[in-house]
This record gives sequence, structure tokens and C-alpha cells, in this order.
Amino acid sequence: MVTSRRKRRVSARDECELIAIGASAGGLPALMKIVSTIEPGGPAILVVQHLDPRHKSQIPQLLARRTNLHVKEAEDGELINRGTIYVGPADEHLLVSEGKIQLAHSRLVRFSRPSIDVMFASVAATYGKHAMGVILSGSNRDGADGIAAIKRAGGITVAQSPESAEYRIMPQAAIDTGCVDHIIALDNMGKALSQLS
Repeated sequence: MVTSRRKRRVSARDECELIAIGASAGGLPALMKIVSTIEPGGPAILVVQHLDPRHKSQIPQLLARRTNLHVKEAEDGELINRGTIYVGPADEHLLVSEGKIQLAHSRLVRFSRPSIDVMFASVAATYGKHAMGVILSGSNRDGADGIAAIKRAGGITVAQSPESAEYRIMPQAAIDTGCVDHIIALDNMGKALSQLS
């Protein structure tokens, strides 16, 4: 099910260049389901999943098994390419600037590093109306401020429907800001993101 709160006509000038996805508890199964149905040839995708900082992330390998898209751990300074999924490493904030990845080991935000809010704010400032922000399952409020930043910048904002989330707090917090354009059930998310972008 897709619930849209705003009708928007997309022109070539408004084309989505980057999808930023934030996830926490319950987010990995959701991510694996989404990438298995997302269509190739679309914009670059940045993923921040809250992780235990003591362990190297296995998320790139897990996602790569579910998709034909190129999946890799984000590296500081690398160029962002269409059709590639960049996964933020453990214990580093993931930001963007002038078409490049930036990693920062700065302070925790909402007890998290990587922080979804930090990534979304950076995406909003850099890509504006050419960005899409997506909030998935999670048990805290990280991402709510960032989704509002993307909305203010003219980007598209999406939340997993709380009913389809393993942990509903994070998508519900984003929805409660009044800044979410589309509320989408997990089963429909991959296809819907392809259509919206």
C-alpha cells in the first residue's frame, strides 16, 4: 500500500539523483527485501544502518546477494555513481559533498554514529529537490529531523508504513513531523522507490 500526502509532477529538472535510506532495529531484513525488487538504472543509493561499532559491517555482502546493483561499503572521498548502493561503515557518519562521499568520526548524534539525521541533512543541503529520503524500521527517533530537512529542501520523503515495520517508532516519528510525502508498506517499497525516482 502506498499512501501519498502530496501530488507532485516530476520534470527532468526535478529528477531524483540520490536516494538516502536510514534504518535501525529491524532495518536489515527490510533493506534486503527492498534491494531485491528495486529496478536497475536508477539513482545512487546511500544506506545508513545503525551498527555495533565493534564489528565490521557485513551489510554490503548481504545486500549484494539480493540485487544485481553494485553494492559497496562507502569510502571517504569516492565519487557517487548512479546505480550503486553505498553502505555507511560502522562508527562513521556518512555525508555527501559535491558528488562525493565524506566520512566523519565526529560526535554521536541521538546516541548513534552513523546518524541518519546527519546523512539526511547533508543530502538535503547538497542535492535539495533532487534527493529522496527514506525511513525504515527502527526503535528510536533518528531520521525525523533529517526527513524534515529533505522536505524543506524540496526533496521527496518516504516512510515505511509503521504496520509493516518490525519496529515502528522510527517511521512513526518521521510521519509525526508532517514532512513525509509517501507512506509505503514494505512489500511495495522497492517498486515504489523505482517509480518515485
